[in-house]
Amino acid sequence: MVFSSHIFLLYFLPVFLLVYFLVRERWRNVVLLVASIVFYAWGAPDFVLTLLASTVANFYLVRAMEKARTVTAKRLWCAAALTVSLGLLAYFKYANFFVDNVNAMLTALGLGTMSWTHVLLPIGISFFTFQSVTYVIDTYRGVNRPMERLTDYVVYIIMFPQLIAGPIVRYNEIADQISARRRLRWDECLQGFYRFVIGLSKKVLVADVIGRTVDVVLGGDLATLDSGTAWVTIAAYTMQLYFDFSGYSDMAIGLGRIMGFRFPENFDNPYISTSVTEFWRRWHITLGTFMRNYLYIPLGGNRKGVWRTYLNLWVVFLLSGLWHGAGWNFVLWGAYHGFFLVLERLTGWNQPPQPQKNKNFNFQLAPQGRQPQFSILNSHFSLLNLIKVLLTFLVVMVGWALFRIENLGDCWTFLTRLFAFDFTPTQTHSQFSILNSQFIVTLIAALCFAFVTLVPWGRKLQQWVYYTDYSPRQHIAVWVAAGLLFFLCVGALAATDFSPFIYFRF
Repeated sequence: MVFSSHIFLLYFLPVFLLVYFLVRERWRNVVLLVASIVFYAWGAPDFVLTLLASTVANFYLVRAMEKARTVTAKRLWCAAALTVSLGLLAYFKYANFFVDNVNAMLTALGLGTMSWTHVLLPIGISFFTFQSVTYVIDTYRGVNRPMERLTDYVVYIIMFPQLIAGPIVRYNEIADQISARRRLRWDECLQGFYRFVIGLSKKVLVADVIGRTVDVVLGGDLATLDSGTAWVTIAAYTMQLYFDFSGYSDMAIGLGRIMGFRFPENFDNPYISTSVTEFWRRWHITLGTFMRNYLYIPLGGNRKGVWRTYLNLWVVFLLSGLWHGAGWNFVLWGAYHGFFLVLERLTGWNQPPQPQKNKNFNFQLAPQGRQPQFSILNSHFSLLNLIKVLLTFLVVMVGWALFRIENLGDCWTFLTRLFAFDFTPTQTHSQFSILNSQFIVTLIAALCFAFVTLVPWGRKLQQWVYYTDYSPRQHIAVWVAAGLLFFLCVGALAATDFSPFIYFRF
């Protein structure tokens, strides 16, 4: 079951919310638990028992770890809990990749291959695994106490709003919200509904519209692409991925808010970044936080010298790439970003713009010999920094080609077409659907929304839409707008095929 489906929007969600609001506060976790099990079992019935068994095992292993009287025993219980979580992830996500590469090596040596039945990947396994890992390690470190009730822990791991694709929520961030009785406020519920509709619109009205054309192009003969079509396609995929994943995060955050939870933000306008370093502070924020707290810092962070820092960055992003998928293209994608992170540290490119006292938008001709300057995001933003935004966007956009095209040969072909500078449309693409008006208008709108916060009024608009406490009159106007968008999305879904979120497979 996915958020952007008629079953969820018209049946599952209304019934769940009706029951959730009608029962007493002390029963809401039980309702959420049952709904989450049904939600996951609907899409992955073969794996729901595995999910529940691993979750229950982790709960009791962490309880045993907390009761251990010696450091050695505590470490052993911690290792056992991590083995359960990471062992399942390694088996389901990487066993096929490992066997395929071993067989390729054996074939190259003229030896027989291993027989192997391919393992199916449980939906969202990376996200609920990482969430359980944060609980185990934070409890071991003393950041939080272990949960007292098993049902509360299972709710924390598998609550359906963020079960499949995050955000990755640390237990200490919502501990009080799980254990305490959540008092629901109607203004908070309405704000959550607005956020949910924004995410649904991102997915259905932007990402899916763009994605249909992207899939047609990348599913064809890439060698016949002209450079113009290739660049439009990778720009379109760049927007599709952002609006698809940030749309899911908005929907998860909105649903959580309706139910009385406050989930962390997962995106902060990543495409306005002036460096790849800044991009990774803004893109998939909860994964970046996880990698920093549970991998980069334990490896030594930046505390063991310059070259060790560079090595740690590289290792973290290689593993980040491998986390996104069991394929060499993801490893190369991680290495690609690791290379630019190290390069930026070597050159100082990652230094942020200097703060400016005047926060108002201002653009004027500068005295001769000086650059014109204007304020963006309350920062002193020179023409040089605008160029840095465009170059960073270019680097990220090219990297998404590695991310999207899993076959390395096809990926190399696509990259060569990008930089062939051959802008004459080929016969294959002379009447290509990339020229249809719906795609072009949607792509232009997506680009505008992705960069709108480069100007202060755009930032203020975003602040008003996402975080303002509306007055009663404003609630009426926004509710009407959100309701119209909701029914527009439902209507659009009726005319399209099933379209799961991109990050479901991670």
